[in-house]
Amino acid sequence: MKHLMRSLALAAVACSSSLTLTNCAGTYGGYGKPNMGTTPTTEERSLQISSEPTGNFYYGRRYFVYKTRFWGYLRKPRQPWSEAALVIMNENSTYQPDRLPEDGPYDERHGYDQNYNYKITGSYTGRKIYDPNSNLFLPEFRATSFKLIDRSPGWLFSPADHYNPSVITLTNKSVQMPR
Repeated sequence: MKHLMRSLALAAVACSSSLTLTNCAGTYGGYGKPNMGTTPTTEERSLQISSEPTGNFYYGRRYFVYKTRFWGYLRKPRQPWSEAALVIMNENSTYQPDRLPEDGPYDERHGYDQNYNYKITGSYTGRKIYDPNSNLFLPEFRATSFKLIDRSPGWLFSPADHYNPSVITLTNKSVQMPR
């Protein structure tokens, strides 16, 4: 019993660390109360996606977590976010919109565009890149342009989404979190 209590206490400390990049179980999928908005409804989101213009581009949702180097999620037009890929951007052709210092005023630093929607042109390079701070191997995408679509699109995968800038909380089946 003493060992069990000690293990639980250590787990609680690990989960409360502000820089923890792993998932800890609890309410709302282990991440906290939903905080990305409840609109649109899931039905409205499905309708929006099914009526999107198509073309040779991707829709991107910026997902910023401190100290990680991934950019966010990319999906093809009319593909649901649940099938989007978490990617690392190759900036050989163009810089990502938030290519700014990591400190400074909130709206003038790297990651200021958390949860913004973009229309992005470019292509996958075929390489997997290792992000040591998240311990993930992710596909590399070489963008050639970014066009801002929406600064406040609401939730990403579900109205129950919880965003925490210090912990990877927004994942789908494309992300294989390390154990």
